[in-house]
Amino acid sequence: MRILMLSWEYPPHLIGGLGRHVTDLTDALAQIGVEVHIVTPNLHHGDGYECTAQGVHVHRVAVPPIADRTFFPLTQDLNVTLRHAALDLHRQVGGFDLIHAHDWLVAPAGMTLKRFCHLPLLATIHATERGRQQGHLTTDLSVQIDRLERLLVGESIRVIACSHFMAHEVHAAFDAPCDKIDVVPNGVVVKPSPFRNDEERLIFRRRFACDDQPLVFSVGRIVYEKGLHILVDAWSQVRAQFPQARLVIAGAGGYLEALQERARRAGLADAILFTGRISDEERDRLYHAADAAVFPSLYEPFGIVALEAMAAKCPVIVSHTGGLAEVVRLHETGLTVYPNNVDSLAWGIRHTLAHPEWSRQRAANAFHEVCTRYNWHAIAHATLNVYWRVCEEWRAAQRNTPTAASLQFAGAYM
Repeated sequence: MRILMLSWEYPPHLIGGLGRHVTDLTDALAQIGVEVHIVTPNLHHGDGYECTAQGVHVHRVAVPPIADRTFFPLTQDLNVTLRHAALDLHRQVGGFDLIHAHDWLVAPAGMTLKRFCHLPLLATIHATERGRQQGHLTTDLSVQIDRLERLLVGESIRVIACSHFMAHEVHAAFDAPCDKIDVVPNGVVVKPSPFRNDEERLIFRRRFACDDQPLVFSVGRIVYEKGLHILVDAWSQVRAQFPQARLVIAGAGGYLEALQERARRAGLADAILFTGRISDEERDRLYHAADAAVFPSLYEPFGIVALEAMAAKCPVIVSHTGGLAEVVRLHETGLTVYPNNVDSLAWGIRHTLAHPEWSRQRAANAFHEVCTRYNWHAIAHATLNVYWRVCEEWRAAQRNTPTAASLQFAGAYM
């Protein structure tokens, strides 16, 4: 099977979980014999074409001069470029079996290619604008994004959601039939410890805390919906029981300065370290060095960061919301706390630090679950099953030639 995949993110251009998802999924698909061609904008000066070690064909499309365009017009202009590149590729390789588009950022290209190439379209919806904005579409940008999400869901033969929470959200927000949506979870690559021995781990850990100081870690995009302001507010309660506790918050985003100011006003500037963006290697070392990892999201379609912590055997505390509530089971694989609740989050952190034996047992349970349920080999097979279903449904419904009306509709996206 030969797949055309459209994604706004692919290394070296990574922003959040979408890019990591696409990277790991395509690697796993290639390993089970799927021929995957990714078409993605070249936003970080990667090679124009690359065949990865796993056999994924990556086609990075040159970005026209950005000038003074704002983000949404830029995405629409780049979709035209992505479409032209994908059409050329379609001719070069002799066609594809289906198009797999990831989120609204590549929706116009995916919908137009569906008609020009007469191929079935599958969409993975990683999040929705309604969810990110807590149900309120208050800006023109939000309305435009919501419109593209609705069009993409409607134009797709099937839709993949990463959690039952997201499946319900897609159904409720876009009136998508429940039997059109397949739930395929995110996964994580389980890696060996980045430290050769405990002494090496301690040397690294001392960059952030003394040996007798509890160390708590959180990582992700620094945006409001990640709930990090709740974590900062809860840290005073944690420090009341553990005066020497240190908190490391890693990541970049538009909410960072407000978060730093919040910590300063609370007198916690010396107790909370904001590292900014860190490498994957540094992130993995912090997971292995920390006593707990905390993800207090207000909105979280899945929460791949929780899987990363679980894969490193780091005890996790998460908000009982969205996909996080499906990944982490209370008192079995971690602690879940009430979302947007300072007292509940403080309790979860204090309980984890105060009972290290229980925390280690939960972390061991979580590691076992990651290895058995959230491994990319199983996820690739589940995705391939969706691909076959899409192709069967398309063959059952397709006509020999596209109608004039459909060609006219396709022109709206040119």
